[in-house]
Amino acid sequence: MKNSLDSAALDQLFLTARTYNKFTDQPVDDQTLIKLYELLKWGPTALNCQSGRYVFVRSQEAKKRLVACLAPGNVAKVEKAPVTVIVATDPNFYARLKTLWTAYDAVSTFANDPKLSQDTAFRNSSLQGAYLILAARSLGLDCGPMSGFDNDKVDREFFSRNNFKSNFLINLGYGLEGGFYPRGPRLDYNEVAEIV
Repeated sequence: MKNSLDSAALDQLFLTARTYNKFTDQPVDDQTLIKLYELLKWGPTALNCQSGRYVFVRSQEAKKRLVACLAPGNVAKVEKAPVTVIVATDPNFYARLKTLWTAYDAVSTFANDPKLSQDTAFRNSSLQGAYLILAARSLGLDCGPMSGFDNDKVDREFFSRNNFKSNFLINLGYGLEGGFYPRGPRLDYNEVAEIV
């Protein structure tokens, strides 16, 4: 039987972790981003489909391209963050299933059902984006996930060659003390869950 994580780990991942809007100037290096991916990739997805795709926007030139796609309230957040990850979905994820899922041939299941394929791709890239947040926090990074951008513009700007579809953005870096809003309340267990 596995042991529970200690309270310090739970704090870092969930309890005291915050959504950061402001970051220090400390850069996030390539090795940290690679290590981040190497952790998040192990999170479960349906039939191991791994439909998530990631663009780590770090250069000033790439940031300018992304800023042009943002709602005004998100511009400063992205400009100041060391890295912004575009979490995207590969609608043709099933083309890799022969390698990723060997229990049986599932390629035709998705190739012949566009709605199932779209729903599966989006759902699982969303899961992988959540794994990215937890992996980042486990490596000592702070995160600022957000919507508030024009998906079509982002897709044209960053995914015209591969037809990926943007899902959401995550700013990454080392958060400034107080670089977040006051913590909002959470719903109680009895309001949202039941055991049947």
